[in-house]
Amino acid sequence: MSADANAPSLTGYVADFIVGTSYEAIPADVIAIGKKSILDGLGLALSGSVAHSGHIVREYLAAQGFSGGDCSAIGMDLRLPARFAAFANGVGIHADDYDDTQLAVAKDRVYGLLTHPTAPCLPSALAIAERDGRSGRDLMLAYHLGVEVECKIAEAINPRHYQHGFHATATCGTFASATAASKLYGLNKEAILRALSIAGSQSAGLRENFGTMTKPFHAGKAAESGVFATDMAKLGWTAAPNILEAGRGFFKAAGGGWDDASINGVLGKPWTFASPGVSIKPHPSGSLTHPGMTRMLELIRANGIKAADVAGVKVGTNQNMPNALIHHRPQNELQAKFSMEFCMAILLLDGRANLPEFTDEVVLRPDVQEMIRRIDFGVHPKAEAAGYDKMTTIIEITLKDGRVIEGEADFGKGSPANPMSYEEVAEKFHGCCAFAGWPIDKAKRIVEIVRNLESLGNVRELTALLVK
Repeated sequence: MSADANAPSLTGYVADFIVGTSYEAIPADVIAIGKKSILDGLGLALSGSVAHSGHIVREYLAAQGFSGGDCSAIGMDLRLPARFAAFANGVGIHADDYDDTQLAVAKDRVYGLLTHPTAPCLPSALAIAERDGRSGRDLMLAYHLGVEVECKIAEAINPRHYQHGFHATATCGTFASATAASKLYGLNKEAILRALSIAGSQSAGLRENFGTMTKPFHAGKAAESGVFATDMAKLGWTAAPNILEAGRGFFKAAGGGWDDASINGVLGKPWTFASPGVSIKPHPSGSLTHPGMTRMLELIRANGIKAADVAGVKVGTNQNMPNALIHHRPQNELQAKFSMEFCMAILLLDGRANLPEFTDEVVLRPDVQEMIRRIDFGVHPKAEAAGYDKMTTIIEITLKDGRVIEGEADFGKGSPANPMSYEEVAEKFHGCCAFAGWPIDKAKRIVEIVRNLESLGNVRELTALLVK
């Protein structure tokens, strides 16, 4: 079925937004916030390239016989076609579960459980912008449009979508990638409708795979699928014109319905980066751990708490958080990222939780495993009553001398309520570069290019610093 560009529809509204939005329409504060997430994403792609999943991705793609491609696989020595560069970089950004997170608005939505906006979107925009020699402004426009469409779709779909097992970074992220690619290709409305529709038929990803390499695979596949969808649409591949709102379309099939007011007429009004905002992670673990981790660090430092003095810790949240933080006795680094027990234990023992702490060796340390057993994580009535639009976390530390130290937090460091500055994101970026063994001179240059990305004439100047 060929798309009717004149048919009034929600998908048509999204396509109009993509066609009609210019760089100048994006507010300066949104551009500034976006630069932080772009820098964050590039650093995570570098650190992700040295993860075990990164080595497998490189081995697989090299075995396919790619050579002389136009696009960079960040942190690697491969040149790839755009769709496969997007795949590699999407996996890399999400490999350590250290990437930015969309925040929900409505109380029946699950705060922190919507989507990771940058991982499926930036790789698509970067690959095409590099291949075609586009400017920093072109890259940012495509990226911002992709993130905005992705986040509004994730906000609108019924919460059942996530709660019943879909991974929104994978499902909604496919639309982000197609949006970014469509803008860079300069497609008209009719072609964009087809690109979004083809993307919708590739939208997939299940949360049962959290704690395994297949979770970052979701982000990479979403990035790749969006590029592929747009390439096919550009060539004239046909698809339904109303993939979002159709009775057998994305919202109904994947979620059972949607909240029209969360997307229809509100793209860019306000931009998601401005409100409710996007959270940049201070730790390489599931975002739901971060309010508790932020508060635990404060309690440790304020009270001089030593691990040897701790008899036990109770951590209480709303019911959706244990539903995602499913690994109560983690045995490897990927499980530890979705373990509140590990995140609390490692802070008590080491006083930090960065990339070097999330390794199999650290997770399996006898003192870590023993401390994990002292952490009791579950649902707390007060946190449940607070609603799902925040990540209320209640901590109760019982010391061996009988003292009880309590704390509570709704938001963690890096959230809009407690944001990171560009300099703080740059510090995190340098930590990712150090973890990847990336040259410091390249790292410093990347920080400055992204800081002034609107002045960059050709994205290839940036990507040249991201490859071996």
